[in-house]
Amino acid sequence: MNETMSEEFWQGVEQFNAGQFYACHDILEALWIDSIEPDKTFYQGILQIAVGLYHLGNHNLRGAMILLGEGSNRLRRYLPSYGGINVEELFTESVDLLKALQQESLQPMANNKLAENQARLLPSISLSKL
Repeated sequence: MNETMSEEFWQGVEQFNAGQFYACHDILEALWIDSIEPDKTFYQGILQIAVGLYHLGNHNLRGAMILLGEGSNRLRRYLPSYGGINVEELFTESVDLLKALQQESLQPMANNKLAENQARLLPSISLSKL
């Protein structure tokens, strides 16, 4: 754990990694509302990715793509790591998933390989090694 990030943040990280995206959203939204830069945009980026994954779980492909794109874009300025988080890995995994979703949306009649590989494609949040 990183001393600079709150206990609530780490709880949100645990929820994200457990696939509890709505619960993660609730925690990170509360932190985001009360925070200032540079943490504010960092929280918002992770929050948007979590909501995108929540939409994906509800088969809202368009909502998932929009929020994965917005969240990933917000995290760019925090590469390679921030607050003890390996942002580079989260960013790369989120962009990879977004690309897969975009390809899926262009070929809706094709075999749904995304569903077969969904667990493998879901981003996770890991600690920075720096």
